[in-house]
Amino acid sequence: MLEKLPDAVGHALRGQRAGLDKTAFQAVDLRAGMAALTVSSLAFVDHAPIPERYTADGPGLSPPLQWIGVPPDAASLALIVEDADAPTPQPLVHAIVVDLEGADGALAEGALPSDDNDGSGLHVGRNSYLQAAWLPPDPPPGHGVHRYAFQLFALTAGAAFDGTPGRDAVLAAIKEHGLASGCLIGTYERPDASIKAPVEDGASASAPGPRLAT
Repeated sequence: MLEKLPDAVGHALRGQRAGLDKTAFQAVDLRAGMAALTVSSLAFVDHAPIPERYTADGPGLSPPLQWIGVPPDAASLALIVEDADAPTPQPLVHAIVVDLEGADGALAEGALPSDDNDGSGLHVGRNSYLQAAWLPPDPPPGHGVHRYAFQLFALTAGAAFDGTPGRDAVLAAIKEHGLASGCLIGTYERPDASIKAPVEDGASASAPGPRLAT
């Protein structure tokens, strides 16, 4: 949807970003449990680009995820995916999943529901578009690199969620029942079409030039 915005809009909003400090991972202080979980993906490494397949420029499936380091007293896990660089006051929520098994595990590609994909029956919360689904990365053209934080939280027993919990409900549960957390960051950017690609050195040398008379 945002790919149709003119580059001028991305330029105008370039300095407006929610910030990593406002993501759930940073907003909830779990002390020794912070970053105790290791979250990874077979599709991309930490702080590397997310393949187009998992964005609004491709099929838009949710990427595969894996995690280890869940403490033995965890009763469940909660996943929240946020765009830290959205031009909004708070990070844009791309996905929420709650009531995952409290153990080391994984989510397969397409496990979250999305367009033309029903998902695998997880307890999914509301994204920022008020949909119980995976919202594929869709940054404005020309806005620069966006960082997408895949944040996982281990919770003690007693964390209860309604049918489609939103960000506030998940944060409240983490503050009360959080044991440990982990974060994987993937990036995505739509190039600025108004910036011309530089001419490679030597490109002009390959073209025939004027001949000097002798």
